[in-house]
This record gives sequence, structure tokens and C-alpha cells, in this order.
Amino acid sequence: MRAMVLTEAGQALRLVELQVPRPAAGQALVKVNACAVCRTDLHIVEGELPKPKLPLMPGHEIVGRIAALGEGVTNFKIGERVGIPWLGWTCGECHFCRSQRENLCDEARFTGYTLDGGYAEYAVADARFCFRIPDGYSDAEAAPLLCAGLIGYRSLVKAGDARRLGIYGFGAAAHIVAQVARHQGRKAFAFTRPGDAAAQAFAKSLGAVWAGDSTSPPPEPLDAAIIFAPVGQLVPQALRVVAKGGTVVCGGIHMSDIPSFPYELLWQERTVCSVANLTRRDGEEFLALAPSVPVRTEIQTFPLAEANDALSRLRNGKLQGAAVLMIG
Repeated sequence: MRAMVLTEAGQALRLVELQVPRPAAGQALVKVNACAVCRTDLHIVEGELPKPKLPLMPGHEIVGRIAALGEGVTNFKIGERVGIPWLGWTCGECHFCRSQRENLCDEARFTGYTLDGGYAEYAVADARFCFRIPDGYSDAEAAPLLCAGLIGYRSLVKAGDARRLGIYGFGAAAHIVAQVARHQGRKAFAFTRPGDAAAQAFAKSLGAVWAGDSTSPPPEPLDAAIIFAPVGQLVPQALRVVAKGGTVVCGGIHMSDIPSFPYELLWQERTVCSVANLTRRDGEEFLALAPSVPVRTEIQTFPLAEANDALSRLRNGKLQGAAVLMIG
């Protein structure tokens, strides 16, 4: 099979040929048709996340069809369409796993980071952590749901019942969250890079009631804000525009250092929290919700061999919506 492989952090991916892996007990072998490109992939490739498996096939927003099943897998059949997300394995025994917080398991393994991912023609995954993909989505359209959608959904849940919701960084996750927020009767306020008129227009087309740059105050106080951009200085900026009792949710796995800020920004029971990974329950809930919205993903497709170009466009803010590698 063909695969794009990272051999050293900070270096470009290389197109290589490898043996098709075999599924072990409890695993599924998936013929990959599409794999979305996530900002987390970029953090891994650039060495901003520590200790990846090397060599590594990145990619954790995978959609394909089951080609083979390992011993003991009874919940899927060969030929079924499935998605493989970021969370790839947990111990199932620790207090986090037993309290429905498997996203915090100390032994967790992650697709495209500590496990090989979907920048390849085939991928193996623990069948317990695969999801059935709802009808009505092509493979390419469904791929961003597996992380941009799932992490965005978990971030939205963390925001509570906020009716006035700020979204900082209008990329793949934000463009899905905005649609869900509108469906739920919330008002979304989009914050983009200064001068990015295209992103602001895109946000408004998806239901945002206001869009401006990240340094501009919104027209009314916010009940909560979600920060998808990996920029620590946005935390105090968001706190300045969140009303008393409001929440600022940091939705990324990596963020630059948060600068010091006066306590008065946090006072009056404002809260700052992070989102770590996802749970299988998040996946089940969101993939049931998405068709009823209906969530529509904006995608730009690339062949597998152009994965480096897709990552470069993501790095430079040249994507609208999500990049998706077409592999099948």
C-alpha cells in the first residue's frame, strides 16, 4: 500500500510503499477512502506534540470500508463503512475509564500520533473505537466529522447552555460548531484573523450573527467563548468579552503560552477550561445529531501524495473549511 510517512519531526512527509497491515484480535482493517487533515496533524508533524510514534502515518479523521476483521470482532461486518477517530484505545480499567471519562485515561493511545493513522491506503483500528458513519454524507464530507466535528461538539457541550457564543479561529471545527449552534437556537459570534474578510463572510454564511477580527469587541457580551486557534493570547481577550459567570473553552490539543492577565478578568465566576480528546459517547451523540441539523462540511480535496501541500495550506490559513485527502 501507499502511505505518507513522518520519519522525523519538522520534516516533510514521504510517500512510501508498505505492506498492508493485518488486524490483530479485536481490530478491524479498514480500506481508507478519505482522511481529513487536522491542525493536530500539523502540530505532530512540526514537533509541537511530544513523543509521537516514529515512523508514523498521521491522520485521525478516517472514513473507509472494513476489509478484514480480527478475532473476536462481532459488532461490524466486512464491507461496512466506518470512521476512525483520534481516540484509538484506552485501558478500560482505570478510574477515568470507569467513570465515563475515558478521554483522560493515562494509558490512552491516539490515532495518527501514538498509533498509525489514515494517511495511507489501509489502516488498522481497535473495533471498539470505530463509528458507523451516517447515511447522506460522502466519504469526503464525513471525514471532518471525526475530529473537527467531535472535538467541536465536546467544546460546545463544555460551553453549557450559553446562548451568545463566541468562536475564535474559524476553521474546520468552527464551521461545524456554528451550524450546530444555530440549530440549537444559539447566537454565534465569529472571531477571525485580522483582515480576513473571506473567513468572516464564510462564518456569516453558516449562521454567525456577527463576524470580526479577534481584537474587536462583539456587539454584545458573550455567555461563553470557544477558542480553536492555538493562540494563548486569545484567552484574556475572550475573558474581556465574556459576561459574569461565563466560560472560555480552549478546544485545541496545543496552544501557545497564555500571557498573564489581571484577576479582574477572571473574577465574577468566569471559568477557563480545556477540552481533552473525546469519548465514544461524544461520537455516538454527535454522529446522531449531525444529520438532523443537518451539518454540511465545506471541504477541499487533495490526493494522498499532496498531503504536504494540504498541511502547508492549513499552516498558512489558506483553507476554507477542511482539507481532505482522497485515498480510495
